[in-house]
Amino acid sequence: MSSAPVHVVVVGAGIVGASVAYHAARAGAAVTLVDAGRPGAGVTADSFAWIGASGVITGPAARIRATATEEYRRVEAELPGLPVTWSGSLSWRAEGSAPEVGPGQEIVDAATVVTLEPNLRQPPEWAVWAPGDGAVDAVGVTGRLVAGARDHGARVCLNTAVTAVRRDAAGRVAGVETAVGPLAGTTVVLAAGVATAALGASLGVRVPVEPSPCPLLRFRAPAGLVRTVVNTEDFDLRQVAEDRLIAAADSPEQALSAVRSTFRGAEGVELLSTRLGVRPMPVDGEPIVGPVADVPGLYLAVMHSAVTLAPAVGRLVARELADGIAEPALSGCRLDRF
Repeated sequence: MSSAPVHVVVVGAGIVGASVAYHAARAGAAVTLVDAGRPGAGVTADSFAWIGASGVITGPAARIRATATEEYRRVEAELPGLPVTWSGSLSWRAEGSAPEVGPGQEIVDAATVVTLEPNLRQPPEWAVWAPGDGAVDAVGVTGRLVAGARDHGARVCLNTAVTAVRRDAAGRVAGVETAVGPLAGTTVVLAAGVATAALGASLGVRVPVEPSPCPLLRFRAPAGLVRTVVNTEDFDLRQVAEDRLIAAADSPEQALSAVRSTFRGAEGVELLSTRLGVRPMPVDGEPIVGPVADVPGLYLAVMHSAVTLAPAVGRLVARELADGIAEPALSGCRLDRF
């Protein structure tokens, strides 16, 4: 255990910051969570929020991604009522041979596809079925994590913009400055999405994260039209309420046309809204998580896909912060790889 008391200020109450705050408070750290808005109101709200461990084989964060669904099931047990739907996912393409499958995936034929998605007009000859996959209400999960952090003693400061990271005379992090005054802490975790780069730059730290647009479409649709998370070349699609679908797709018009032509009974599906979120995308696509050597007390937690990784990363970061343990699973995610 570290000798000095750990007081963590987490900047950003999106799903990653909320998970870090929850897990760190649960691990015994003193935690202050601060955000310029409401929990999950930034890019978290614009996420398609498909979660799955399936098919993950390579990359520095492969071990973490492979645990995504079991980590969600753990948090679901800790925070009953977490808004998770374990529907499984179906992926296919109009042309081409069946791909190789990864862990948690299997190739299924057209007859099986029809049992999983009975409203398909023309079921594909084959699809990749990942029965353990699911999806979440990302804002709802974030809210539950924030409430869980509060239950474990965290202080939560919402509608409070962070203007700078404070440092003491020795150059060590001492908390943050906000529009309503300073918040003290021995460690500051930057989990502020695309704003993380600017906050890092103010300290002379380059965080190689770029804004990446993520369109999210909402449709009015008949109840039960889509049963699983469906992934095709036209869209990622899932049913989020009795009369609502959401889709991740580049073109609203093409996506609407594809939904109507793909599913029986979808002729009356209507586009309700289009939102364009801005994901924080590390330049190599892999999470940036860990302490910053040049600024003692500064810690980064920025990644894609944040919704998928948040429970696992929150738990691992909390161990590093509260217990002073370097987590091997995060060793390939450090800033110093750049």
